[in-house]
Amino acid sequence: MGKPQIITAREAAELLRDGDTLTTSGFVASCIPEALNKAVERRFLETGHPRDLTYLYVSSQGNRDGRGGEHYAHKGLLKRFIAAHWATVPALGEMAMRNEIEGYNLSQGALCHLFRDIAGHKPGTITPVGLGTFLDPRNGGGKINSITTEDMVELITIHGKEYLFYPAFPVQVAFLRGTYADERGNVTLEHEVAPLEATSVAQAVKNSGGVVVVQVEEVVRAGSLDPRLVKIPGIYVDYLVVAPPEEHQQSLDCGCDLTICGALRGPDTVSAPLALSAKKIIGRRGALELTSGVTVNLGVGAPEYVAAVAAEEGIGNQMTLTVESGPIGGIPQGGLRFGSSRNADAILDQGYQFDFYDGGGLDQTYLGLAQCDRYGNINVSRFGPKIAGCGGFIDISQNTRQVFFCGTFTADGLKVQVKDGAVHILQEGRSRKFLRQVEQVTFSGDMAVKNGQEVTYITERCVFRLRSDGLHLTEIAPGVDLERDILAQMDFTPAIDHVDGAVPLMDPRIFRDAPMGLA
Repeated sequence: MGKPQIITAREAAELLRDGDTLTTSGFVASCIPEALNKAVERRFLETGHPRDLTYLYVSSQGNRDGRGGEHYAHKGLLKRFIAAHWATVPALGEMAMRNEIEGYNLSQGALCHLFRDIAGHKPGTITPVGLGTFLDPRNGGGKINSITTEDMVELITIHGKEYLFYPAFPVQVAFLRGTYADERGNVTLEHEVAPLEATSVAQAVKNSGGVVVVQVEEVVRAGSLDPRLVKIPGIYVDYLVVAPPEEHQQSLDCGCDLTICGALRGPDTVSAPLALSAKKIIGRRGALELTSGVTVNLGVGAPEYVAAVAAEEGIGNQMTLTVESGPIGGIPQGGLRFGSSRNADAILDQGYQFDFYDGGGLDQTYLGLAQCDRYGNINVSRFGPKIAGCGGFIDISQNTRQVFFCGTFTADGLKVQVKDGAVHILQEGRSRKFLRQVEQVTFSGDMAVKNGQEVTYITERCVFRLRSDGLHLTEIAPGVDLERDILAQMDFTPAIDHVDGAVPLMDPRIFRDAPMGLA
């Protein structure tokens, strides 16, 4: 078995040829091969090459500050950018809006599985995920702008059922990241927050006749690594780059936390109770839906309050939280650490996590609510010129039995006070969320009804349920005026469910500054 060469980051950047397809590892601010990304940017700024790259990654890589994927945000460097989540690389989104690069926003789960199918020389990935959303070729096929014309998603029918097909294509270069490599190129990932799709990517690029470069902390003696920890075997690896610590942070601007990579188990901590705010109201209402033994995925923002409330109420151990990047159990982390979990029970490859999600393994999911229309459609992926991207939202929301969309009723300036067991709207938000038509369909209400999902929309002032004829208002918070605070702040009138001539009130325990007694 040959030994991979140990080279510099600049030498790795020289491996890229004009027109290549490049993929890099990362999940939000973690697992990013920053030394390699920086080297490509420096080479391009100094020489004008490589040019016209197709840049592809599965989820999200960056922090909106020029690092991660934004190293590639230079006119001429990229021809095309493909990713599930764009929000952390706004510079690339702005280039797409100026038609300077072709752009695709595709499903995170489908991209994970596509690498596996490229590795196996299969024709591509077939999935029902995305039917009825903007990923559906009848609704744009994930294309971002007018210069993006090639179809990367096709509609096919198998045994009378519709599916989306993602054709396979070769990938010439992979820049991945690991912890240790031995002299034979075997790479472990024990300090990474998750293995992500590293194995599948390395296989896909190697079997495409491409080049695999892995950025590591250190190269150690051959045979000294635990083979059970090797996620990228040396037979897949062509080159190794030993990165300086400042370009190999576990998560950007964060030190190495062994409790989130599974190397150490930390003490279980209980945070102080949250103040009674609009988001805590949402979290409390969501927590009322939890049942013992459920497996749950939580989105960022208001949904995170569901877990916080469950912990306050002493029922956090009755559910298992999961993150699409691979962790199962433990406490999902937010911010720069999103994608990791503290004290996880298991950390899977991301592709396996999406196998479980796509097959309906989740009992419940709590996701964000940015825009909603009368048909129950949700948009979290695009707002005018701003491309947020779908990430794993479509995979998760389309395949979970009970779906809860959580968010404040309006945005941008909303001020709410909870007093004497009632909600008082002190200042209405400038932006409406309940619109006649969402800008982009990230979740299809029609598909949810056809699939028999239970869908609930939770805000600080009311609750809606999705039924076959659209959105139904089913609960209202005490202190909230139906006409002034709800109907007047919507662009459509929902069906309103009355019991004994009135809209039922939300559980009064939610609005008292005391434990609800959920245990």
